[in-house]
Amino acid sequence: QERLVESGGGWAHPGGSLRLSCAASGFAFSNHWMSWVRQRPGEGLEWVSDISPSGATKYYKDSLKDRFTISRDNSASTMYLQIDRLKREDTALYYCARPKTVGTIAANARRQAGDYAYRGQGTQVTVSS
Repeated sequence: QERLVESGGGWAHPGGSLRLSCAASGFAFSNHWMSWVRQRPGEGLEWVSDISPSGATKYYKDSLKDRFTISRDNSASTMYLQIDRLKREDTALYYCARPKTVGTIAANARRQAGDYAYRGQGTQVTVSS
């Protein structure tokens, strides 16, 4: 049974950093593209980043690429999202997910919930002073 479990969220000051983790099990993690998506209060699902199976290729939402870093450790079946210089607008529920397809950055940004084969339960990030 496929399972994705996010952790590492919490409360942080603006300007701070957080590192989110996603532990995967039940499928061949190293064979799949993986994604981070988030849902801010009152908004829909927002694509954040994708990483290729090897980790060599990474895509980011343009407005986030200077502060967000995606990575993975296939030996541990774990994916990470480093968020630096946190802003209040980063407050959201962050999910890791396995996308059904990966295309251009513009196409990835248009993904809806149904475009992911599986998504975890999320980890809450709250940024406030």
